[in-house]
Amino acid sequence: MSEASIETRTGHRPDNDDATLRLLKDLLARADVQIGGNRPWDIRLNDSDVPKEVLARGSLGLGEAYMDGRWECDHLDQFFARVLRARLDEQVRPGRLVLHALRARMTNRQTSRRAWRVGEQHYDIGNAFYAAMLDRRMTYTCAYWSTGARSLDSAQEDKLDLICRKLQLKPGMRLLDIGCGWGSLMGFAAEYYGVTCVGVTISKEQAQWATQRYRGLPLEFRLQDYRTVDEPFDRIASIGMFEHVGPKNYRTYMEVAHRCLVEDGIFLLHTIGKNRRDTAPDPWIDRYIFPNGELPAIGQIADAAAGLFVAEDLHNFGADYDRTLMSWHANFESAWPRFESQLGPRFYRMWRYYLLSCAGLFRAREAQLWQWIFTRNGITGGYQRPTGRPGT
Repeated sequence: MSEASIETRTGHRPDNDDATLRLLKDLLARADVQIGGNRPWDIRLNDSDVPKEVLARGSLGLGEAYMDGRWECDHLDQFFARVLRARLDEQVRPGRLVLHALRARMTNRQTSRRAWRVGEQHYDIGNAFYAAMLDRRMTYTCAYWSTGARSLDSAQEDKLDLICRKLQLKPGMRLLDIGCGWGSLMGFAAEYYGVTCVGVTISKEQAQWATQRYRGLPLEFRLQDYRTVDEPFDRIASIGMFEHVGPKNYRTYMEVAHRCLVEDGIFLLHTIGKNRRDTAPDPWIDRYIFPNGELPAIGQIADAAAGLFVAEDLHNFGADYDRTLMSWHANFESAWPRFESQLGPRFYRMWRYYLLSCAGLFRAREAQLWQWIFTRNGITGGYQRPTGRPGT
C-alpha cells in the first residue's frame, strides 16, 4: 500500500514510519504477501500504525490489531499458511515478549489452581455456540478425513471409531477419558462397543451438557482435575487435552495414567504437537484463546513416558486438522447471526482469526496431530494398528 493510500484511510501521514512500513513489506515479500495487493492472501491496512505494532509486539500486536479492525485480509488461512511456511514468526521477536517466553519456561502455568482458567475462559462460553460450530456429537478435536469422509459428522465418527479400535475395546471394559469434553468419545464407545466410562473435565458447561445428553448410558462425567484420579481402568484415552498440561506437569500426567491403567491395558494419547521443543506458546493464543496452554514436542512426550510406558504406535494425521478447522469456520460463519448481539463484533473477529490462523498453521505443517498408543509392559508379538474402514 502506498503512503498516500495510508493517509487516505487513516487521515494522517505516516511521517517517520516509512522505514517501518518498508521493513514489514520486505518481510512479507518473503512469503509472497503484499500490503495493498489484490490476491486473497494479501493484506490491507486501515491504520498506518499497524506495521509499528507488529514489529514491536509480534503475533500479539498482529492479532490485536486484527481484532480491532485495523487490517484486513480476505482469506486469513492463506495468509497464515504463507507466513508460517516462510517462518516469518521466527524473524519478528520483539524484546518485550522475552518475558512471556521466560515465564512459560520457568513457571508452572498449569498448576491445579490455574488449570481451571481455560475452562472458564474458553470452554464455558456457551454450549449453544459450540453446538452450532461443531459436529452433531460436539467433538472439539481433529476429525479423521483419511477414510474419505464427506462431512464433518462422518469424519468425526470415523475418528471416534478409529480410537475405539486402537484401544481394542470390548464389552464390559471400563474406560477413563482424561479431558472428556462434551463426551463424544464416551458416548460413541458406550453405544457401539458396550463399555462403561468415566470422564473428567475442568469445564462446568461440558460436564452439565454431557450428563444431560447421555442419560441412560453407563457414563459418569466428573468436574475434576486429572491429577486427583486414582482408580483402575482397562483403557485410558485423552483426546485433545494434553495441550493444557504444560511441560512441568508432563511426567505427573504420565504417572497418573500409569497408576490408573491395569497391567494389560492400553492408553491412547491424542494431542496437537509442535515441531521444535524450544519454542514459547504463541502470546496471542495464550491471552485470548487457550490461557496457560502449550503444545508439546515429540521428544517431551517420549521423555515423560520413559520408564512408565512402552510406545507401541505413533500416528500423525495433522494435515486433517486444516480441513477440520475450515469446517468449523464455515459453521461458525453460518451461525454467527444467532450470536452476534450476545458476543459482539470484536469476539467475531477474534474467533475467525483463531480458527483461520490455526488452519494456516496446520496447512504449513508447523503443527501436527499425534495419536500415541502406550502400554505398561508391551504387547507380546507387538501392537497391530487397525486397518480398513470403520466398522470393518
